Amino acid sequence: MAIVFNEIGYFKDPSPGSLPPDYQEFLLSLAGPTVIDISGQDTSRCRVITSLLHGNEPSGLIAIHRWLTSADKLVKPITNIRFILGSPEAASLAPLLSHRYLPGGKDLNRCFGSGKNSGYYLRANLIADAISQVSPEIVVDLHNTSGSGPAFAVCHGITANVLSLSSFFCETIILSAIRLGALLEQDFSCPTITVECGGCNDEFAHELAYEGICHILACETTRYFHQEREVEVVYQPHRLRLREDINLSYGGQNSGFHGVTLKADIEQYNFTGARKGEVLGWLDHNRLNNLQLTDEHGTDIIGEYFCVSGHRLLCAADMRIFMATTIKDIAINDCLFYVIKTGH
Repeated sequence: MAIVFNEIGYFKDPSPGSLPPDYQEFLLSLAGPTVIDISGQDTSRCRVITSLLHGNEPSGLIAIHRWLTSADKLVKPITNIRFILGSPEAASLAPLLSHRYLPGGKDLNRCFGSGKNSGYYLRANLIADAISQVSPEIVVDLHNTSGSGPAFAVCHGITANVLSLSSFFCETIILSAIRLGALLEQDFSCPTITVECGGCNDEFAHELAYEGICHILACETTRYFHQEREVEVVYQPHRLRLREDINLSYGGQNSGFHGVTLKADIEQYNFTGARKGEVLGWLDHNRLNNLQLTDEHGTDIIGEYFCVSGHRLLCAADMRIFMATTIKDIAINDCLFYVIKTGH
């Protein structure tokens, strides 16, 4: 599929009747990255909601389409709204909504702030420019978790407004120092969060995204948000990754595969966490050398979190696990999951 990197489509106040009634048809109608501007009651202010930076994470798309096609029945937004859909081409590749990015392409949400200005980096720059040009009050980037799991938000700085904004969607926010080239890491001079709405096949995730959007559009001011619920702050998780060229398998027992075998039900730990001594999988003769886990300074901390008994991969401490997935491609090319200690 040929991609045009230097163009973004712009639409202003599309009437609900002019849009395809089905979100999949709506997706297929998009030629590339798309900005949809909605006029609010106060046109001097703007809020930005982005989605579909990953083509296999549909909740934001579904929620935005749902709002757009019912806008004539809803109260006009308090401010202008700018919706941005980042990777329709990847999302449109058959089977629909199954490709994080195009085969042979790059993860768009690893291309922001690079200083480069070609290909996917150019597209990321155009999206960032489309956000900056409206001087937004807030930026919310909607995603789905890699595997099935509860919703949470991510930020790079905690303020009262960030906590309140997160409360429109979920009960947990992760304060992260990890730098990957994500949209979240860019400075738009306003509260900015990523929301992981839950699993891509979870109806609850789609509903959560929609309800959160409705909250944002109806909120009178972003300076003094009303916090919808208590929000727990989780500090500085770490990414567990495979070392280069290490094989990954999933199973219910040690089958003697090369590399790393994770338990087939690894996603359950997104909900329950894992206790010290719990078996998460199995390793070959290279043991922990198959894996890498570093802190924000690049220091190897794998031994603080994991140990090996026989060939079993064990938790060396009580921990919370986020974004564990059985989608092999994501686990290999992004990370196995995020971890943070909970024991003392």
